Amino acid sequence: MKKSASAHWSGGIKDGQGTISTETGVLSEAPYGFKSRFEDGPGTNPEELIGAAHAGCYSMAMSLELGNAGLTATSIDTKAVVTLEKDGAGFTITAVHLSCEARVPGADAATFDRIAQATKQGCPVSKVLKAEITLDARLLS
Repeated sequence: MKKSASAHWSGGIKDGQGTISTETGVLSEAPYGFKSRFEDGPGTNPEELIGAAHAGCYSMAMSLELGNAGLTATSIDTKAVVTLEKDGAGFTITAVHLSCEARVPGADAATFDRIAQATKQGCPVSKVLKAEITLDARLLS
């Protein structure tokens, strides 16, 4: 399976503008630029999109791992906070922090924590990122 996305950029780094699109059309020429990435300007940015991908991947992987343990979540909500830091002349994504809250009937805290940690390691997006990835997972009753 291969999925694709594309980006277009015109102009300089601070005064330029770009758009990001996905193969599915969910994003179609979504604007991004210096202000949306490094300031509080409108539009999206690569870090936000990585966060969305990681949160979505983690939630789906958690559902799979819970199912493998004979459990089914009624809800899994995951947030990813991506940290971008200055690194010499450039920037580096240094960390991703995942926060997950799930309602899983029949799950005990120890089983949930074991599955949550295994999911953090096994999620395909986690595997592709070299940044430190941390997780807070909470079982809701």
